[in-house]
Amino acid sequence: MMNFIREFLLAVQFFTRIPVTGALAEWVGFSPAMLRASAGHFPAVGMLVGAAAAAVYAVLLVLLPDTVFAPMVAAVLSTVVTVLMTGGFHEDGLADVADGLGGSYDRHRALDIMKDSRVGAFGAMALVLALLAKVAMLALLGSVDGAVDGVPVGFDEAPFKGWYVCSALFAGHVVSRTLPLLLIAWLPHVGDVAGSKSKPLADAISGRSLLVAVLWCFIALALVLLMQEATDLIVACSFSLIALLWMHRLFKRRLQGFTGDCLGATQQVCEIAFYLGLAITL
Repeated sequence: MMNFIREFLLAVQFFTRIPVTGALAEWVGFSPAMLRASAGHFPAVGMLVGAAAAAVYAVLLVLLPDTVFAPMVAAVLSTVVTVLMTGGFHEDGLADVADGLGGSYDRHRALDIMKDSRVGAFGAMALVLALLAKVAMLALLGSVDGAVDGVPVGFDEAPFKGWYVCSALFAGHVVSRTLPLLLIAWLPHVGDVAGSKSKPLADAISGRSLLVAVLWCFIALALVLLMQEATDLIVACSFSLIALLWMHRLFKRRLQGFTGDCLGATQQVCEIAFYLGLAITL
């Protein structure tokens, strides 16, 4: 159990800006093996980020004037919170991948571009479009509010009008941090092995870590089922899975493997696909 907690805290330390410092960091410790094992806790990190985003969305929806623009404002600021919590870690990966794959068809040149910390035209376009897509779909879900003709799906009386978006945020961040782990199992790690921060994490993933990730994801989706129809979740998860398979095909064809940036980009695409699936069900 102590190792389990240490691995979870290491995942929080590595993938968020939540402070795990001082005596706590010393207790957690670090080793490549621990970082590799912490991969199983990525969905749990998604639970933290998704819960924070949902909380901000819910509070703002209560405080803001009850107008058609309230879901849009709440969607924007809840997205800001997720970026602050993660330090834009995954968004940075998306920008790097877009710059690399958009900047050159040559595999080696693309990998070199992805290592450049500067954001190019393709990366900027990808970031803007990804953030717009997330905010627009969350605002759409908020405007529909999980209701048909004013009757909330799955409830006779909704205690809070933003419940559908809050559950979508929570589930979307968990699912989108579970599926990219399959890339580690399916593809080899490529790029600058010596200088890669993700190498200890990405060189392999054990069956135990995958099982831990699936259990975290199952717990999260079981909680969301209290607020959403099972059909909605199945469709949303299916869209995320299709997005994963598309990213897998892209990386296999263009890079013959993946990098840490590819994992971040896949998380972003799977999250957007999840919200799109929910929007279509409504």
